[in-house]
This record gives sequence, C-alpha cells and structure tokens, in this order.
Amino acid sequence: MNLQQLRYLNEVVRRGLNISEAASALYTSQPGISKQIKLLEEELGTEVFVRNGKRIVALTEPGKTILDIAQRILHESDNLKQVGQEYQDQDSGSLILAATHTQARYMLPPVVKQFIRRYPKVKLGLHQGNPTQIAEQVLNREADVAIATESLSLYDGLVTLPCYEWHHCVVIPPKHPLLEAKKLTLAKLAEYPIITYDHAFSGRSKIDESFAAAGIEPNIALTAIDADVIKTYVELGLGIGILAELAFIPERDRHLRMLAAKHLFKPNTTRLAVRRNEYLRGYTYDFIELFAPHLTREVVAKAMHINP
Repeated sequence: MNLQQLRYLNEVVRRGLNISEAASALYTSQPGISKQIKLLEEELGTEVFVRNGKRIVALTEPGKTILDIAQRILHESDNLKQVGQEYQDQDSGSLILAATHTQARYMLPPVVKQFIRRYPKVKLGLHQGNPTQIAEQVLNREADVAIATESLSLYDGLVTLPCYEWHHCVVIPPKHPLLEAKKLTLAKLAEYPIITYDHAFSGRSKIDESFAAAGIEPNIALTAIDADVIKTYVELGLGIGILAELAFIPERDRHLRMLAAKHLFKPNTTRLAVRRNEYLRGYTYDFIELFAPHLTREVVAKAMHINP
C-alpha cells in the first residue's frame, strides 16, 4: 500500500467514478490507475468498488470506510509537507482565496494590499464564485480560505469563523419619491420594482424573510450576483436596489442615493472558512487576522483544535 494508490482511489471518487477523468487529472494512464486500485484491493483483501463488467459503478460498504481513512491519510500527508515548507522558507509559498463578488470587490482589496506588502514572496490567488462553489473549492484543496456570507457553516469539513456583521441598504436615483418618505417601510419598497441579489448571494435570504414575515409580496424585477450590476440598473431607472451597505461608496456612486434599511432587514454575518484540521502556514494566520483582527492565531487554532 502506498500514497499513490490512495491518491488514485480518492481522485476516482472525486471524478464521479470516472477513471478516464481521474487519469487525466493526475497525468497518468487509465490502465495504470485500474492496476494500482486492483493491487490495493488485493492487499486489503476486499473490493473497494462495485463493478459492472469493467465499469466502476459504486463504492462497496468497506470501500466507503477505506476511502474515509485514505482521505485522512492524504490530508495528514499534505500537512507534513506544509510543516516542512513552513520551516524551510517561512515567507514564501502560495495562498489561494475564494470569495464572493462583494467580498472580493469591496472588503478584500485593502487587506490584500497590506498582505502583499508584508509577504511579497507569497503568490496570492483569488477565485470568485457563489458560496457553494467557494466552499467546495476549499474542501477540494483548490483554495485555502473561503469568505462569504452564506452557506459556509453547512459543511462539516470546514471550520467557519465569524468576521464582521453588516446590513442591507436601499439605493435609488436622485429625486426618487422614496427620498420624501418620512419612514422607509417594506410596504413602500414593494410599490416599486426591486433589483437585488440572486438567491445564493449576499444575504438575499434575509430580504426574503422580512417580506414574508410582513405578508408582503415584493416586485423583484431583476436579480444579479454582484452589487455593481444592481447599481447600474438602478441608475438606468429600472427599479430600486437592495444591496449590502458596504457596497455603496458615496464618492463613487454619486449618481445614486442610499437609504439605511437596518430596521427592515436582519443583520448578516460574513464568515471565513478553512479546512478542518488543516495545518496553516504562518502567513495564512496573518492574512486571517488582517481581514478580521479579532481572529488571532490563537483563536483560529483553538477553533481548529490544534496547537498554535
């Protein structure tokens, strides 16, 4: 039994039991993977996969347990490499961030700027996606840190930590009738076409919950995955916008007006996630603390149940 066999096993499962795709991902041959998996089964004395002819169709019951153990072994193997790299060169390496548009566009730039100044030798990458996509990227080791408002806490393989709280606001064109309203209400918002986030993004569930609780059906005219698109269509006069307050920048959004709406919608919490039991490089701890100062190395390590 060797690590290569365990990697082959894990990749075949990751690729939906498609050996051809696994071979392509691992830059090897399909027969080579099949042979190594058979050798692994022979050594273990049990079949890992259910087969229909030459085609793999499922994991056997013992195969499920074997896969779980194999993934833990591979994970710890990667941690060992991280430890070696940490002590060989503490200030170089790579850090891949996965974030939603709002985080990447409005919250990360000053943090990234500070981080690059502090660690010029670290190669920094930024992936954007919806919360489900970025969570899966971290779980699949395609990214190291995920930052989003929704969904991250739903994954058992991730440790999620609260970063900061934010509220929604309403954006409207200048001279809009809502500027004359004595008090902003959900009923008044429902009188106009609304442009807001897609269901997977930026606290959209909190918006829907508020209207539902009030028994009001909002006129959702358009949805988008980022605040810039929402603001663009509000400027065109297609409706009023509901977006993250942090996405409204007065000096840049001079053609719009912002109305506070924290009394209408519940607050949202942005969270950061890393793989459970992962060995984090020192600069990863520093990045996390730059993004959320209360998340010190000690706090993060304690949440992951490891020694800092």
